[in-house]
Amino acid sequence: MDKKKTLLTLSALALGSVAYNLLKPIRSKVDAVSPFELDRYLGQWYEIARLDFIWEKNLKNVTAVYQKNEDGSVRVENSGTHVRTGQRKVSVGKAKFVGSTDSGSLKVSFFGPFYSGYHIVQLDDNYRHALVFGDNLDYLWILSRSTEIPVSVRDRYLQFAQVHGYDIDKLVWTPHDKDASVDQSPS
Repeated sequence: MDKKKTLLTLSALALGSVAYNLLKPIRSKVDAVSPFELDRYLGQWYEIARLDFIWEKNLKNVTAVYQKNEDGSVRVENSGTHVRTGQRKVSVGKAKFVGSTDSGSLKVSFFGPFYSGYHIVQLDDNYRHALVFGDNLDYLWILSRSTEIPVSVRDRYLQFAQVHGYDIDKLVWTPHDKDASVDQSPS
């Protein structure tokens, strides 16, 4: 019975996601970072801020880990801890490049054949801080290799997002416990 309920829930989420993306009128049309080097982007990132959505609601200590698969796609593992229950939530998906592999424009799926946009639109030269937009104005993430981001980078990313139509007043700033690792830059 649990498997059946889980399958029905995942199916409903997938169908809802497809319908939402098809009907959402305002698209984000910002060029992704280019040139882009996937190998430098791989590894662990901490979520600094997001536009909230159902999967991440009430989560803290949110991280994303990217690993290259043998077929050239990218394994994506998102995780976080519920602020009230302390329960860890993990979701594993797959990302593929939308076009050229030297552009930071990917599509990500956590529900079988249903993909959503993941476009790295700002990225520092050292691959330590990133601003990611979805396909529409409801998806935005600020990521860092550590649990904090310099104010100058944060402000630049916020201004960039606002200029491109994002409502930055709706951002959720992700809390991270003090024992979280300080830096996850690749060696």
